[in-house]
Amino acid sequence: MGYRFSRGEVDYLGSPAGVAALAEVDRLSLTPKSSVRDTEQVRRAFGERTGALVETVRLRRRAVVKLPGAQHWLFDDDALQQATPATVARHRARRLAGRPVHDVTCSLGAELAALHRVCPAVLGSDLDEVRLAMAAHNLADAPNVLLARADALAPCSSGTVVIADPARRADGRRTYDPAKLQPPLPDLIDAYPGRELVVKCAPGIDFDSFLVRPGGGAPPGGLSWHGEVEVVSLDGSVREACLWPSGLGEPGVTRRASVLAGDGSGWSLTDAEPDDIPERAPGDWIVDPDGAVVRAGLVRHYAAKHGLWQLDPRIAYLTGNTVPDGVRGFHILDRFDFREKALRAELHRRDCGPLEILTRGVDLDPDALRARVKPRGGTPFTLVVTRIGATPTVFLCETPPVPR
Repeated sequence: MGYRFSRGEVDYLGSPAGVAALAEVDRLSLTPKSSVRDTEQVRRAFGERTGALVETVRLRRRAVVKLPGAQHWLFDDDALQQATPATVARHRARRLAGRPVHDVTCSLGAELAALHRVCPAVLGSDLDEVRLAMAAHNLADAPNVLLARADALAPCSSGTVVIADPARRADGRRTYDPAKLQPPLPDLIDAYPGRELVVKCAPGIDFDSFLVRPGGGAPPGGLSWHGEVEVVSLDGSVREACLWPSGLGEPGVTRRASVLAGDGSGWSLTDAEPDDIPERAPGDWIVDPDGAVVRAGLVRHYAAKHGLWQLDPRIAYLTGNTVPDGVRGFHILDRFDFREKALRAELHRRDCGPLEILTRGVDLDPDALRARVKPRGGTPFTLVVTRIGATPTVFLCETPPVPR
């Protein structure tokens, strides 16, 4: 549990005296080694304001990568952890450009900061008055943003696209059950009948259980979503799944993978694209698709687009004789059935040293396997351990550089 700010502390931090105090505290290192000494120095100067000042400076330093340009924002720890990265928020805002939007779980305003630049009118609401006060500070230079204290399940706007980001924890644990989100996804859908509702979810949610496919019947669980699920990754890490209503999507698209980079570049792939791929023996390379592609169920579509095919129809590893631009491919040197004793002997014979181990489709702990095969040499290798049919199989590969 992070530091809990009061409304009075937020007002102070945004005042001229608070701004000056934060600038003074920001000159301190506040490293683990200096923290006690630095905090005592702040306490002597600012007394009961110490906790709020130190925590704000620390949070601002943490926010630099996730929310560039927010160096003067106010945060609390939980809200910063849950805030949408600026690159992802801008990507979503581009799909909403020109529309009035209401973020019904706006928190401290990370989503609003992207929306207000491309939308004519933006409303943000939340039940937490402290976070609303933070949002007011953070968006003070956004004249087209209106903030209100309101329950996400009690509509207070009309004529807007509604965005919701339900909390993804229940009883202190991360949940992937749509009914246990806060507010629950079924309740959100019921609260906005006939409205264009966009919902951000954890990427691990089982959207197969409620996504209605064109021409298909209703899902068996009773919860139905007509539209698209977009799985988004940023710099190789899957960040979220976003549910889009059919009115804001493309005809025939129910799944989308959007692969973004921090420099603003990116690309998308949908299930409206071809997915016909050949069945062949492994090629010269193994390609591990971006996690957004895998999570969105678009591995075959990605393979078809890049002239690749699957090692096994049930496994997400792809293979081919070339590697897509900007993707880390693994050049296959050898292939053999997985037998640990023989593998250890082969690695020692090849003077294996640094060893990267990738697994999929097998119950195997890479760290434990690395400890057992005991690589002690000087040559780096990558092992791709997977299942071809019923056979656990090892591909010995050159370790590639990480693409820039």
